Amino acid sequence: MTPSHATTGSRSNRAVLLTVTCLGQFMVLLDNTIVGAALPDMQHRLHTQLTGLQWIVDAYVLLVAMLLLSGGIFADRFGRKRVYLTGVAVFTAASVLCSLAPSLGWLILGRVLQGIGAAALSPASLALLAAAYPVPQERIKAIGLWAGFSGIGLAAGPVAGGVLTDAFGWPAIFLVNLPIGVALLLVGVRSLEEARNPSAPAIDVPGTVLSVLGVGALTYGLIEGGARGWTSPVILGSFAAAVILLAAFIAVEARSSAPMLPLRLFRQRLFTVSNTAMVVVGFALMGSSFFFSQFFVYVQGSSLLRAGLQTLPLSLAMVIVSPYAGRLAAQHGFRIVVTTGLALAGLGLLALGTVHADTGYGHVWWRLALAGIGFALVMSPLTGAAMQAVSPQEGGLASGISSTTRQIGAVLGVAVLGAVVRARQSGGASFEAGLNSAFLAAGIVTLATAVFTGLWLAMSQPAEGSATLRHSPGPDAVNASNEAPARSR
Repeated sequence: MTPSHATTGSRSNRAVLLTVTCLGQFMVLLDNTIVGAALPDMQHRLHTQLTGLQWIVDAYVLLVAMLLLSGGIFADRFGRKRVYLTGVAVFTAASVLCSLAPSLGWLILGRVLQGIGAAALSPASLALLAAAYPVPQERIKAIGLWAGFSGIGLAAGPVAGGVLTDAFGWPAIFLVNLPIGVALLLVGVRSLEEARNPSAPAIDVPGTVLSVLGVGALTYGLIEGGARGWTSPVILGSFAAAVILLAAFIAVEARSSAPMLPLRLFRQRLFTVSNTAMVVVGFALMGSSFFFSQFFVYVQGSSLLRAGLQTLPLSLAMVIVSPYAGRLAAQHGFRIVVTTGLALAGLGLLALGTVHADTGYGHVWWRLALAGIGFALVMSPLTGAAMQAVSPQEGGLASGISSTTRQIGAVLGVAVLGAVVRARQSGGASFEAGLNSAFLAAGIVTLATAVFTGLWLAMSQPAEGSATLRHSPGPDAVNASNEAPARSR
């Protein structure tokens, strides 16, 4: 084969790989927003209450949050192609199970399996991409395309969810993954090349198990507390178990030679503050997004299709603004951009806390867009700051931890803000009043974090003007910028 033919073949293989990895991540991100549009229909057809809806969302997010870091290590140790295709297969099969679920319990089981598949698929896709583009500038462009294209899933989710649910019912939102998953498996088996990192660290099984059980027990207490009573033995026991398990997790990680979460990284002030802020971002963004479709359907009387379209300004704003967040942070300073983003997001959520059944959409859409712009300005720079706070060799791990803390915040956001709504309703308030309280609570927490972050980062000036932030890949680059890239190189 001549050099020109070899180059052409290499470019062709890279194009296929880029397409396959982008579609895989697109499928995962689509699932993040498409489910929200179908929650009202799920509640009606499955005869469940708010608690059931919380589990439908949190069962997925919890597994993604707790297995994301381990997924990158699995990919490096056992083969990135193998783990990626396994993740696609599990995610696709779980999607079919979700669509066929005859009851809430089966649907939650399917969501758990989806979370496991996503936690393998996402980091492996990025690891495959990083290994195929060894030249730094080419890798940056490839990851940018990967983040930008797959990020379209965030914006497409509400619209696709509204259309499919309105026409066929909620099971259709999961069946949309079937043709994508099958196509990825058929093409991936033939076109992807296997790659692994022989020097990858051992898998932290005790840390992974303790983290899943600890955060799971905490989530159970927060979600079920409103229904069972906050002082019931089961709820108090779940909170006690969470404290014990998370304390054991910290002890295990402190003594482990290859921990999934190296606690020494949190000695860096910039790393700690960026991840603290990322928890709040996940909390406020996912916790409030959980209620958007429910607000439009139950409070304002919209159809499922119309509600999906009405929630679009937030996700669309995030997709449009996210690619520019890193550049703005490099030009104007990390602290200014992050503090401004958190403030805008908080103000948007506070404004949403004042909308009512008779509020015209002309007075609602800009509040969603304001929150979306704020969150978009924050996520990519926060990840870049976490990466900059550690050594270059640990940049991928820092990015993975940043994604994990955001997912943990998302788990807690759905649980806590749902508890706020139930508490208001149990006190005799309407569902509308409960939603207003939830949005206001999310806004206050976000604004307080803006002040806290701005003051704390004033003492962390090295973050300003970072070249790392300049190349932060766009929307959510997301959930999966795990340790995989660093360990792949």
